[in-house]
Amino acid sequence: MKQYIIKTIVTLFIIVSVSEIAKRSSLIGGILVSLPIVSVLAMMWLWVDTKSKVKVSELSHTIFWLVIPSLVLFVSLPLLLKKLDFGWAMLLSCSFTVIAYYLMVTVLGYFNVKL
Repeated sequence: MKQYIIKTIVTLFIIVSVSEIAKRSSLIGGILVSLPIVSVLAMMWLWVDTKSKVKVSELSHTIFWLVIPSLVLFVSLPLLLKKLDFGWAMLLSCSFTVIAYYLMVTVLGYFNVKL
C-alpha cells in the first residue's frame, strides 16, 4: 500500500508540475509533455512491481506501435479548435484517436504483430 501511495504522489506531482509550467510557457510545457514521461513512469513502476524484463520489454514494444495512432489527437485537436468549442473538439479528437488505435491494432494483427 505504501508503494502505491508513493507511485500516486510522484505521478501526480509530475502531471501538476507540467501543467503549471505550461501555463507560463507553452514551449517548455510542450517539451516536457512530449517526453515519454508517462511511459517511463509506467515502465519504472512495472519493473519495481514485477522485476520482469519481459513485461517491461513487452510494454515498451506496445507503446512503440501505439505512439503512431496517438498522434491523431495532436493533429486533429488544433484543427477542430478552429471550428468548435473546446469540449466538442476534445471529444471528437479523442474519438478519432480511438478509431486510429483500433485501425492500428487491426492492421498489426493482419501482419501478426502481437501487442
